[in-house]
Amino acid sequence: MSFASAIKSELSKQKASRICCRTAECYGILLFGRSFSLNGISFTTESSDAAHCASQMIAQVSGAIVEMKRILRRAEHTAFVVSVEDIEDRRKILNMFGHDGNEIHLLLNHAVLENECCLSAFLRGAFLSCGTGVDPQKEYRLEFVVPHFHLAKSLSSILTEVPELALQPMISRRQGAYVVYLTGGDRISDFLTYLGAVQSSMEVMQTKMLKEVRNNVNRKTNFETANIGKTASAAALQIEAIERFLNLGGWTAIPEELRELAKKRYENPELSLRELGQSLETPLSRSGVNHRLQKLIELSEKLQKH
Repeated sequence: MSFASAIKSELSKQKASRICCRTAECYGILLFGRSFSLNGISFTTESSDAAHCASQMIAQVSGAIVEMKRILRRAEHTAFVVSVEDIEDRRKILNMFGHDGNEIHLLLNHAVLENECCLSAFLRGAFLSCGTGVDPQKEYRLEFVVPHFHLAKSLSSILTEVPELALQPMISRRQGAYVVYLTGGDRISDFLTYLGAVQSSMEVMQTKMLKEVRNNVNRKTNFETANIGKTASAAALQIEAIERFLNLGGWTAIPEELRELAKKRYENPELSLRELGQSLETPLSRSGVNHRLQKLIELSEKLQKH
């Protein structure tokens, strides 16, 4: 099951207890469907749960006869068309929601959302009708694919006004439709919880947490790898300097105050500066070891010039 189908399946199980909320959810399903006019009321979905939920809700709220057909949309992809075929039933539904079916621009009738509790139900219906979601493993993105520009603007405005959620919806054009979309793991998780899709919300948050853990591990590994590379390069320079002294006169050619450290470095090229300092008879700090080794390199370079 795709992530979008999982969301719709979960939302289909939500049952609004108040009549006003059931009416608002039904309005969201119908308004954002394929057609909502006197000529036709229908919407198409690949989710059987959404189709059954919608057909039952439309019949209960409006008393209309609702038909549901299964069609083959693409190769091996089944879709469901939910429609109201009787023109008088369509007229009754349109009048119920304050429409006459002859609008030039289909607009949202805010009077249907009479109570604050109706907003989440309306948006739940809208998502069941035209919503989709990208797998959070790939991207954090929820979309409403809306057929009309003014309707897309109204939906974007409503999403902006959802209490306590900074959703920041955006609108783009795609293949003749208008896509109202949300991005960001936290915003999408909060919005799904608001709609009632708690399990889907948790899936987004779990995916986000796993990604953050992986990113932190990768950053730490890269940091440690870079440090190992720096240590190896520095050790190679130090050993090269020591070998210059050894070629000239053995260990006695190295100043006495640097000799013990030089031997330790020559015998242990893999040790960090801190580990080198701790291995000395009189331990030195990291900066103390670094200072002496730099001095050793400078002296060896002077020897090379002479």
